[in-house]
Parts: sequence; structure tokens; C-alpha cells
Amino acid sequence: MTAAVAGGQRWLWSEADGGLSAVPPGGPVDVIDSWLVADGKVVALDAHRDRFTTACAALLSVPRALTTTFLDAAVDRIPDRGRWFPRMECAVLDGEPSFHLWLRPAPPRAAAVRVWIHDGADERRHPSVKGPDLDWLADVRAAARRHGADEAVILSKDGRLIEGTTTSLLWWQGDTLYAPDAERLDLLPSVTRQTLLKIAAASGTRVAYACPRPQDLAGLETWAVNALHGIRPIRKWAGFTIEAGPAPRAQLWQARLDALASEQCQESATS
Repeated sequence: MTAAVAGGQRWLWSEADGGLSAVPPGGPVDVIDSWLVADGKVVALDAHRDRFTTACAALLSVPRALTTTFLDAAVDRIPDRGRWFPRMECAVLDGEPSFHLWLRPAPPRAAAVRVWIHDGADERRHPSVKGPDLDWLADVRAAARRHGADEAVILSKDGRLIEGTTTSLLWWQGDTLYAPDAERLDLLPSVTRQTLLKIAAASGTRVAYACPRPQDLAGLETWAVNALHGIRPIRKWAGFTIEAGPAPRAQLWQARLDALASEQCQESATS
């Protein structure tokens, strides 16, 4: 295994020999996926692999077998010691798919998050795919930082909460865990959200779906979740006069999520 330099190392995969060669950062990307690797263990790696493979096939017409071969090589390159946040990338250049692995050290996990509600239109072109809208999402997230927040949440045309620029939303009402209604909202298929909903189902926790407005979550335990940080309770709604609720369940559910981590090479071998 090769250790990444500060900021990470980007690798180009060769279909001809299956190898990875170091390349400078930058360049176009059409589809991406990322997950946290902690001492060689990953939560729901198969789901991340499937989301990336499906997106490459749907958006770029890349054969699933080709993407799977790249992912096998990329996963094998990720060190089994330390904390990493690798990014899988695919772009079509001159009519041919080009795959990269960006091997990045993972930043520290944050315990909570401040969110700003984006006050403009949802301008994503492909909400269900990670990659095509990276630049716009980065601009919205930069606006959130200017408003004293860590993350931005996007609203639908009629003012319903959709998701964050890098996170999905979950919230509690009583003993029911709520998630956004994917049939009515343009959602990314969040692996972490779906994993937590599976944990809920297995534990007998009631799950429901809704399309709330921001004020509907006033005082409720609300989580912004993703693969890097897991569960981050929302501690402040910047730019909106609603109070964030306490988060007594977050620690227990984060432990349940972490307990699902398995060896990346063992899990990927079953894909």
C-alpha cells in the first residue's frame, strides 16, 4: 500500500493492465462516490460500489463490469491502517471512460453541524447522481460558510427540505424516525440514510416519510448524515428563526452504525 501525501494522491486506472499510476490533481469528473475507511473497515461498501456503478452506467453508459474491475483495483490500493476518505471518479474523455482514485486522508469526524437554508432555487441537473453538480453544490456550501454554517440545505420550489449539499436529513418525532419522501423530492440515494433506516427496521423502530418545511422541524432531533461523519445532529439553523432540538439518540445510533463496518477487501470480494 502507498501512503498518501498531505491532501491525498490521485491515481489513474489503466484498463489495459489494471494498474494505477499517480497523476496530478484536477481534471473533469462526471460521477463520483466516497466513503470512510477506518483501519481497513467500511460501512456498507457494497452499497457505495453499487451506487457508483449504477450511476456510471445510467449517466455515462459505462458497462457495469468495467466499473467493477476499476473498483476492485481501487479498493485494493486503499491502506488498511489509518483513516481515509477515498473518492472514486469517472469521466468520459474523447468518448471513452476514464477512472481515477483520489486517495485522501479523512478529516476528523465532527460531532454536530450548523446548517444554513439555501435561499435560492435548486439548480442541480442530476440530483440522483453524485458528480455532475459538484461546482454548484460547492458554491452553495461556500455561501453557507459565509453565513456562519458548516453545511447548506436545499429547498424544493414549494419550500420543502430536500437534503444538504453533502448530507441527507433524518429527524425524530416521538419514537418515529422520519426521512424525506423520495417519491416527492429529488433525492440522492444516500447510502448512510438507507443504512440507518435498515437499522431502524431491524430494531423495531417505526419509520415514516414526509416532506417538511424548515419550521416543521423546530425543536426536533434532526440529523445531517453522510459517509464521512456518520450522524451529525443539527445544532443550529442559520438564516431561519427555528430552534434546533436536543439529540439524545445520536450517540447510540452512531454506535449502531459503526458496528456495521466490515473489512473492505472481504466485503468487496462479494460484489
